[in-house]
Amino acid sequence: MKKLKLICIIFIISCNLGSFAQKYTISGYVTDKTSGEQIYSANVYDIRTKQGTTSNEYGYFSLTLNADSVSLSVSFVGYAAFTSNLYLNSDLNLNIQLDPDMMLAEVIILDKKSDEIVKSTQMSLIEMPIHQIKALPVLLGEADVLKSLQLMPGVQSGSEGSSGLYVRGGGPDQNLILLDGVPVYNASHLFGFFSVFNTDAISNVKLIKGGFPARYGGRLSSVLDIRMKEGNLKKFSGEGSIGNISSKFTFEGPIVKDKASFIISGRRTYIDILAAPLIKIVNDASGGPGKFRAGYYFYDANAKINYKISDKDRVYLSFYAGKDKAYTRSKETYVYNDTTNAENVNFNLNWGNITSALRWNHVFHKKLFANLTAVYSKYEFETIQKYQHLVGKRTEEEYLFNYLSGIDNVGTNLDFDYSPLPKHSVKFGANYLYHTFSPGGTTFSMSYDQENITMDFSNKKIYANEFYIYAEDSWDATALLKLNFGAHYSGFSVQKRFYQSVQPRVSARFLINEKMSLKAAYSHMSQYIHLLTNASIGLPTDLWLPSTDSVQPELSKQAALGFVYNINNNWDLSIEGYYKTLNNLIEYKEGAGFFQLAQNWESKLEIGEGYAYGSEILLRKNYGKLTGWLGYTLSWSWRKFENINFGNKFPYKYDRRHDVSLVLLYEFNEKVDMGLTWVYGTGNAVTLGVARYSGLSLENYWSYYQAIEYFNGRNSYRMPSYHRLDLSINLKKKTKWGNQTWSFGLYNAYSRQNPFYLYFGYDNSKRVLKQVSLFPIIPSVRYAFKF
Repeated sequence: MKKLKLICIIFIISCNLGSFAQKYTISGYVTDKTSGEQIYSANVYDIRTKQGTTSNEYGYFSLTLNADSVSLSVSFVGYAAFTSNLYLNSDLNLNIQLDPDMMLAEVIILDKKSDEIVKSTQMSLIEMPIHQIKALPVLLGEADVLKSLQLMPGVQSGSEGSSGLYVRGGGPDQNLILLDGVPVYNASHLFGFFSVFNTDAISNVKLIKGGFPARYGGRLSSVLDIRMKEGNLKKFSGEGSIGNISSKFTFEGPIVKDKASFIISGRRTYIDILAAPLIKIVNDASGGPGKFRAGYYFYDANAKINYKISDKDRVYLSFYAGKDKAYTRSKETYVYNDTTNAENVNFNLNWGNITSALRWNHVFHKKLFANLTAVYSKYEFETIQKYQHLVGKRTEEEYLFNYLSGIDNVGTNLDFDYSPLPKHSVKFGANYLYHTFSPGGTTFSMSYDQENITMDFSNKKIYANEFYIYAEDSWDATALLKLNFGAHYSGFSVQKRFYQSVQPRVSARFLINEKMSLKAAYSHMSQYIHLLTNASIGLPTDLWLPSTDSVQPELSKQAALGFVYNINNNWDLSIEGYYKTLNNLIEYKEGAGFFQLAQNWESKLEIGEGYAYGSEILLRKNYGKLTGWLGYTLSWSWRKFENINFGNKFPYKYDRRHDVSLVLLYEFNEKVDMGLTWVYGTGNAVTLGVARYSGLSLENYWSYYQAIEYFNGRNSYRMPSYHRLDLSINLKKKTKWGNQTWSFGLYNAYSRQNPFYLYFGYDNSKRVLKQVSLFPIIPSVRYAFKF
């Protein structure tokens, strides 16, 4: 018996001998050598033991290894790798600066980046370097984050020129869009043609389509995590550009060298300024009002300050404000009864976002990193129409219509990164948001001969509390199997109602060999806020609404399976399949709209469900003079509502069976590079009548015949297929003060007449289906500079 006990003790000790070996931790920050900016997602790797980690959102890493010789390699795309051979016999604080030497970087980091893609558990991930986004040919030469992401498999645009994201059958409200960790509720300018993100102020873009880590929640379909630049700690620098429709300028530099820095960036369109003379000429020629003005513009402003208190403490303050404004002004004067009369008609359409974040990073321990953030976010949409009749200087009569909707958030989140053991990387934390919803407030006022009447049809503001806690662990279970598993628990309190949800998340990677891996993921997501839109109105009439007693939280479950193959350390092939269910979706009832004054918003809704499935293929070349990718998506997306389409399922409006994108970027030399994109997509699903006949109608005892249309089903007709070729060329030149670039582009190079919408009209008294197209071939030119 004693021998048996002794054998068991020896066996246990031998099995756990590695656990008792002395361990030490290498920790620190990875930064850009030339600017001092922290680098997110840098690969920190011990070549000898093949153990590694990545730097977090603030450039911090922690890697625990056995006491032994270490061959440390730190790499990130676009930078020359850092390598160091050392003997680890104590904890080591190591701050690493990477050199952005592109020519050297292509050679050194080639293997490391591809290795990370194969070995990571994360699937359905898109990361796109800012320099690549700027090189792509785009509409009117305006580099755009969202339009660039639309070129990836599984991500679709809503319509011609739109910057909306429709990810794996989801809607635009099902994307969690974060700017420096703060939610952005409307990401579009110019009625959806451009996004609100100024690429000159951005350092990192990451889109997750599935396999969501537990730290993310609150939306069903995707997470778009965008990080702003922090400001150059080493020297003052700036960049800007002048294009067809807008100009922008960015300036950054140290407040205290290597201690504190700032960045400010602004962008504004000048369509209103350029169009003003033309509008006046047209108005005068057509006999319009005596004084008439009309215009549209948008602007963005970004600012950020960061301060390094010590090696363990850093603080950041970031801010964004953006606004769109469309307006008309008219004034007509005339003389009546020897008195000057004036009639003023004004119309304003305004919408915009404000976000801000105050952040504190603290290293409690070499293995424990914390981030505490206070956030504020606001989105507002407003329509104002005003008529005024003046007799002399006296207001004879006045009418005012005002519509206002929006959402305000204030909150905080606390996140921890904990690296207890070499094979475990743990993240946990909590988040709280206080919501104020303004679900459509309409007021109408009139005054006549000093008599005033005001009618208020506003819905009352709704206040809600939302929170979540999460924990996840990335675990190297064996040499071949790696897991990321966790749970996300959330709650939502509104109008004496409390909703809660436990959401499991798991993803796994199995190495077939050093170049190939299989991946699988499952995620359960819950969304407590809803976006109600009227598809028949081409305006940003977004109503953000909370879950209530009659409107349940939206839910989704998604499973995905994938294969990744690194070909010759330069090409990546990924193949993924997914299946997703969607519950408690909302839609306007037939004939309902947001301008209906007398109804509560909840009474206008239908509640339904949906599901989506498909496969995605991406072949991507990462390095060399020629880079780019070929993407293909095969997908189905369905919706089902009890009182829509007779309760039968129907295709989602943006259901697209086939979607192809080809992107090629070629660098001839340091002075010239070219870009090409070609896209193809199955036409959008629309509802059209398939037959028309005359029917007898009775009204007020009179009978007459009227045309009656027969519909075969909702969204049962397909628009013609969409395809487009875009081209660009960049001519670069180094100067004494910096760099300058002339960019020339062609949007829709072969002028394909793609459908924007369809309608029935008449040709020679014959009723025919007609098509409206938006953009023919559009040239662009932009001058950019950097110093």
